[in-house]
Amino acid sequence: MRNRLVFLLAISLAGCLSSIGCRSPHVDVSIENHTGEAVRLLEVSYPSASFGVGSLAPEAVLHNRVQLRGDGAIKMTYTNAKGQSTEISGPALAEKQNGNLQIVLLPGGKAEFHPNLNSLQ
Repeated sequence: MRNRLVFLLAISLAGCLSSIGCRSPHVDVSIENHTGEAVRLLEVSYPSASFGVGSLAPEAVLHNRVQLRGDGAIKMTYTNAKGQSTEISGPALAEKQNGNLQIVLLPGGKAEFHPNLNSLQ
């Protein structure tokens, strides 16, 4: 009887914990190409990792969800239609940040960064 009670209590506790949910902080990154031309070899580096795509068409949007491990600036590189490489540094990011980061690629090798981030403690 006692073993059954302990078992039922353990199952109930596990159910309560799973309904609360332990979720890791993440940042939803979107990159919008408003350069007027396709960009190639787009790579985004952030603290502890990177992601990229072979090409991003004009007006296309790339979405990616990342987890930050460490602190540092976000950096991007890409090649334009003329074969010129562009490097852009963005805002500093910190471990345990959560939210959204919109990056808008603009003509002339420029970009706008629109962070909507908060820290989870």
